[in-house]
Parts: sequence; C-alpha cells; structure tokens
Amino acid sequence: MRILYNILRLIRPRQWIKNLAIFAAITFSGELFNIPVLTNVALGFLVLCAVSSATYIVNDFFDIKSDRLHPFKKGRPLAHKDVPVSLALLLAGLLIFASFYLALKVTTAFLIVIIIYLIIQIFYSVLLKSIAVLDILVIASGYILRVYAGEFASGFHISVWLLLTVISLSLFLAVGKRRSELTLVSQVKDVNIANIRKSLSHYSERLLDVYATVFATATFVFYSLFTFLENPKGFQLGLNILIPDFLPTFFYRKWLMITIIPVIYGLMRYIQDIYEKHEGESPEKVLLSDKPLLATVIFWVILVIGIIYFVNP
Repeated sequence: MRILYNILRLIRPRQWIKNLAIFAAITFSGELFNIPVLTNVALGFLVLCAVSSATYIVNDFFDIKSDRLHPFKKGRPLAHKDVPVSLALLLAGLLIFASFYLALKVTTAFLIVIIIYLIIQIFYSVLLKSIAVLDILVIASGYILRVYAGEFASGFHISVWLLLTVISLSLFLAVGKRRSELTLVSQVKDVNIANIRKSLSHYSERLLDVYATVFATATFVFYSLFTFLENPKGFQLGLNILIPDFLPTFFYRKWLMITIIPVIYGLMRYIQDIYEKHEGESPEKVLLSDKPLLATVIFWVILVIGIIYFVNP
C-alpha cells in the first residue's frame, strides 16, 4: 500500500486541476452542454492528465540530484527513494503510450498538440529549466497548450481577447511560481541557489516583481476587453421578463463584464498568497488551500456559465 501511495504522489493528481483549462473553448463558445463535443473534450482531459503526469515523472527523474539539495523538494518520491527509478520510468512510458492512443481517438490535431506539449516539457526538464526567462516562457506554454488542446478537441475557438488573457495569466502564474520559489530558497541558510535551480540565480525578487506586475495588469486589461467585446452564445434562455424594456440595448449584451469583479479579487488574493504566504510555487496548491480564492473561482465559473447559457445576449 505504501508503494501505491508514493506512486500517487509521483504522478501528482492534484495538479490535474490545471487540465480543466481544456474546457475553456466549449464553455465560452456556448457548447458546454453539447454532449458529443463535451464527451470528446472530457476524453481529451483524461489524455492531458496522463501525459502531464508522465512529464512530472520525467522532470523528477532529471531533478533527482538537485531535489535532494532542495529544502522542500527533497521529500519527493524519486529524490527520497520512495519509488524505484526503473518503476517510475516504466510508468511514465505507459502513461505516454496510453495518452497517444487515446489522443488519436479525439482528433489528429489534438494528438499533435499533445506531442508538442510532451516535447516541450522534456526539453524543459533536460535543458530549458536552467535558462532564465526561457524557463518562465516554457512553464506558461503548458497552460496555453491546454487551452489550445480544448480547441482542437472540440473544433470551437476562443476569441483573440480571451487568448491574450490566457497568455497573460499563464505568464503571471509562471512568474509567481519562480518568485515564491526564490523567496523560499533564499530564506534557507547555507543553500546555493544555483545548485538547486540555475535559472533562479539569474533572477532578483525586484525583477520578478516587475514581471508579475506587468502580467497581472495585462490579464486584467485583456479580460476586461474580452468581456466588453464578446457577445456570449449559449442556450439564450432570456431573462427579458425581469428586465424593463426601457433599458438600453447594450445593457443586455454586457452582462459578462460582471465577472470582472471576481477576477480582480482573485488576482489580488493570489498576489497576496505569493508575497505574504510565499505559496505561488504551486498554483494548484494555492487554489485548493486558500478557501476564499477557491470560492472566488467557483463563483466566477458559476457566473460565466449562468451569463453565457441563461442570459439572452
């Protein structure tokens, strides 16, 4: 039983929450309740879970030595020798094979995205994680490819403003990850940052603060433009009976702007977690452990679905 628990730790199921980004395309295109499309995207979600877990194993394999020097990552299954390396690599291979097999059942284009994702992550584990700036871009690309995977799995596309929002938010999360990691490692005495992660030694907290400010601002601006310019489509179950006829027409079409409020709070709350709690190193951990932030995300999802599918644009 102990080995099964450690294998579960190795594949990091908690991080599968990031793969929910695959549902963005069908949600904002008004096709969330289109069962055939939803089924295809759900299968794509499982593929992403499998291939991402495989990349976590590969990453831990290449990081064994540095993780053993890391004050917090030294307890990971491979670094702590809780799981044999041979078993871990076999599991990674099986997950990759399964993900390719299932991805082909989704669409050929989706399979290509999965292959690109895998190649980028392997290059990251082997080389790119040691190169400052490039490491942040690669981390962000993982989030962006998840959204694109949803497009290719469903055949529906997101608007350019929402895509820019995803890019900005991805970069913000990646910078927050590096910022928290740098702060945590810097607080430990007699630790050589370059030995743990070479790219961290090329960052200063001030530089990462500037990056975080830029991308947080860009996320807010692009999302605001998206909600103002987007004309959501869904069931079009109108609420005209609740809205007086004398209100201007544009009022009916700008309901999505209400969702800016939880987005602003969510960004501020996440920044607070990065700077006060130093928890941005693991975005999914922040989301699941910060109850107000989690409630905000759930509230935002409910608002988005309610507006797109039940309010007449």
